[in-house]
Amino acid sequence: MITPPDRTPLPREFFDRPVLEVAPDLLGRTLVRTTPDGPIALRLTEVEAYDGPNDPGSHAYRGRTARNDVMFGPPGHVYVYFTYGMWFCMNLVCGPEGRASAVLLRAGEVLEGAELARKRRLSARNDKELAKGPARLATALGVDRALDGTDACDPGETPLKVLTGTPVASDQVFNGPRTGVAGEGGVHPWRYWVADDPTVSPYRAHVPRRRSS
Repeated sequence: MITPPDRTPLPREFFDRPVLEVAPDLLGRTLVRTTPDGPIALRLTEVEAYDGPNDPGSHAYRGRTARNDVMFGPPGHVYVYFTYGMWFCMNLVCGPEGRASAVLLRAGEVLEGAELARKRRLSARNDKELAKGPARLATALGVDRALDGTDACDPGETPLKVLTGTPVASDQVFNGPRTGVAGEGGVHPWRYWVADDPTVSPYRAHVPRRRSS
C-alpha cells in the first residue's frame, strides 16, 4: 500500500535543524497520538521555540538536569513537563544532539478522534477549544510524563508521531512574543501561529504569581 504524501512521518532530519527553523515549519503538520481507545490526530496551529543555552526562558538555560535531560537529544523525541502542579505540556526536541532546544506545541485543530478528546476536555465549549493552549493540547491527547522521551521518529509502533500534513504558506505564518514567559525570555518573538485560525490561543503577558503564605 502506498502512503499518501501528507500521511508520511517526518524523518529525524526534519528535527535535526536549528529550533527557529523547525518551529514555524511544524505549523500545518499532523500530530498523531495512538491510544488503546483509538487514534487522535490534530493539525498543529501554534508553537513556541525554546533555544537552550541562548534562551533564559528555556528549561535548559542553566544546564542539564534529570527533568530536562530529553531536551539534549536525540532530535525527534518528545519532552513532557509538569507545570503549576496540575498540567502537562508537550515539546518536540530539535537538533543537533547535545545542544538542548525544543518546540512547545501550543495549539491544534483536532482532525480525527474528536470524541476521545472531548472525554478528556469536558470543559471545552466547542471542538475549537479542545487543544487551544499547551495544557489543553496535552490533556486532549492524553499526554503525561509517561511519554517523556518517546521517539516520535521511530518507524515502528509509537504512541506519538508527526506526519507531513499540509505545511502552512509563509505568508500565513505570524510570529510574536511568547505568551506567559517572564523576564528576558519573554521578549523573544518565538511564538509562531497560523493567521486567523480559531484554534490559536490568545496572547497573555506574564503575570507574577502571589506567593502563598
